[in-house]
Amino acid sequence: MSIRYIEDTRQLLLETDSTCYQMKIDNLGYLQHLYYGLKIGENDLNYPYRLYDHGFSGNPYDMRDNRAYSLDALPQEYTSFGVGDFRVSSIAASCSDGSRCAEFRYESHEIRSGKYAIPGLPSVYDNGDTVDTLVVTLIDTAANIRIRLYYGVFEELDIITRSAEISNAGQETVWLRKASSMCLDLPFGGWDLIHFHGRHCMERQFERTPLFHGIQTVSSGRGMSSHQHNPFVILCSHDATEDDGFCYGMMLMYSGNYKIEIERDQFDSTRVVMGVSDDRFRWELSPGTSFHTPEIILTCADGLTRLSHRYHRVIRNNVIRGQYKLGSRPVLINSWEAVYFEQRQDKILSLARQAKDLGIDLFVVDDGWFKNRNDDNAGLGDWVPDERKLPDGLDGLIGKINEMGMRFGLWVEPEMVNEDSELYRMHPDWALTAPNRAPMMARNQLVLDLSRDEVHEYIYHTMAELLTRYHIEYIKWDFNRPLSDVYSHSTPSPRQGEVAHRYYLSLYRLYERLTSEFPDVLFEGCAGGGGRFDAGMLHYTPQIWCSDNTDPIARLSIQYGTSFGYPLSSISAHVSASPNHQTGRVTPISTRATVAMTGAFGYELDLDKLSEEDRADIRAQIVRYKELETLLHEGLYYRLSAPTGDSDCVVWQIVSPERDRCLLSIVVTDPPANSVPMHVQLKGLDPDALYDVGGEFTCYGRALMHAGYTFLQLTGDYPAMQVDIKKLGT
Repeated sequence: MSIRYIEDTRQLLLETDSTCYQMKIDNLGYLQHLYYGLKIGENDLNYPYRLYDHGFSGNPYDMRDNRAYSLDALPQEYTSFGVGDFRVSSIAASCSDGSRCAEFRYESHEIRSGKYAIPGLPSVYDNGDTVDTLVVTLIDTAANIRIRLYYGVFEELDIITRSAEISNAGQETVWLRKASSMCLDLPFGGWDLIHFHGRHCMERQFERTPLFHGIQTVSSGRGMSSHQHNPFVILCSHDATEDDGFCYGMMLMYSGNYKIEIERDQFDSTRVVMGVSDDRFRWELSPGTSFHTPEIILTCADGLTRLSHRYHRVIRNNVIRGQYKLGSRPVLINSWEAVYFEQRQDKILSLARQAKDLGIDLFVVDDGWFKNRNDDNAGLGDWVPDERKLPDGLDGLIGKINEMGMRFGLWVEPEMVNEDSELYRMHPDWALTAPNRAPMMARNQLVLDLSRDEVHEYIYHTMAELLTRYHIEYIKWDFNRPLSDVYSHSTPSPRQGEVAHRYYLSLYRLYERLTSEFPDVLFEGCAGGGGRFDAGMLHYTPQIWCSDNTDPIARLSIQYGTSFGYPLSSISAHVSASPNHQTGRVTPISTRATVAMTGAFGYELDLDKLSEEDRADIRAQIVRYKELETLLHEGLYYRLSAPTGDSDCVVWQIVSPERDRCLLSIVVTDPPANSVPMHVQLKGLDPDALYDVGGEFTCYGRALMHAGYTFLQLTGDYPAMQVDIKKLGT
């Protein structure tokens, strides 16, 4: 059993293959956090916390004569609020008597085999692994609030998940104002914060800063996990590198408003609190009801690479579901950058014929296929094919593409509505708009109020009809604006603070229904590119459009940041036109393919404008990608240089789990005036194996890893190269 209770010391011990998590029920019933790190055995780690007078830090009434005991200094598993711990709190509530305080103490615990589930929310699932669950119950008997802390221990994966259930155990209503998923106290150590900031077309940019005394916050209030920040952070030692130095990873499995608060306090302790954002949040907890928080995926490791490998493995095998989780995915072409809103049948069929000739598997018709949709100002919400553009109807178009031997996919944005649409004219109250206030517009569209049952049912039946009536094998589900004016016209005024979270409970339920009923459809997530790239969405969509920026040089830093938490198979990446439509940069088609192959591969360009040389290159790229797909998606990914560093090139490596094959990829980002030799040390190879290196020479793995590989710096317009390294023997 990976979870044990040690009665003599009242310790709860959670162990994975490499890590250990300890907590202790102290003499007053507070649940203290003792340790999270590399495995250390059954040692009672209460000894570091020798008590001393903390000055102005107050003491519980039970310890009023012992000024050495203070909640303001003790590491805790889930904090009380308003009763003397003045650091960032895990929870806040208004009680029926008007008080805003609660003091949670241990009531019981339970150890179970298997993984817990969270009602209405995505979570990591048991995929045949050794998994145990710990449930610790805390209670405040005055406020009548009970909290159940859930811990899922994935022993072989070195993953611990956390969630909380907050219940009203009394007879009066309680109003939750904050309900975090996790508190993690790190009493010792100096840490750097790694997070992934950005904007539209430049998502998940790596940033590393030392923690300062005070509170640093990573959050989104945009109604989606957002382009600006990602619900994933790393705390690492100041000396941590890809290979060494201790690192903690904390990923929130949620797609809506969230908040991550990291506080370095007066005693140099660090606290991390994560969960649904408390900004504008207010949840009615009536007697006998519960609120379930989204899940946190935790791991810790020596080195950033090992940390990333653990996230890649758990997301690929225990978060993503369905036939496309591990299976081969079609190479697709998306029509957007070829025609934009001019989705006309003759042009589409011309592109499809050429795509088939090139070896592409699936043709995707993007925005503009439905009535009144000639720009982004009208049509959203109606989803009726435009027969002026598609004279044979959508069914006729799909039939012709299928006859060519290609599969068909379609772009939709079902959560949105334009004012210029039949749906809005019939149901203006279905949009999120505040009373007596002109709403903020984005792309001249509004967001449908998914917290309403009738809106949920409308979207479900619209999507189900499309997928039932037409032979659609792929859906690109877009979400092109943030949530603002978050007001539901069907929700009572006191409960408007629930709408943003209920929106996502409804969205997850919608995805659950559709993916269950149409298991053969490949759903791809999108939110103006990578604005909703998170583990919550990956539970329903095996791949997510990484960014609307398809420039391969810009994509290097986008995909680099994404790779710290998310597997390559989840990163949808396309070869697009040159000059690039977003940046104007000119790059070779070989470079565009090298970058796009580090993900779920496809194309997005006007095939009519290709040269015969480009066509030959694309044919070869598709053959090569299909031969490499298993290695690319299931191999171990190593970042050998950073696009944010001083190097003139970005280098990465993918090694098969058996270590019998390796693909080394190099892209020059700052072409030199004349060629200079470049040197890189490879990783993850079998040291005793002999490898063929690109057909040029043979070398043992230990030499490639320690002495390294030298290549002549490439010149020209952002050139790239791939080196195929294959094991010959030992």
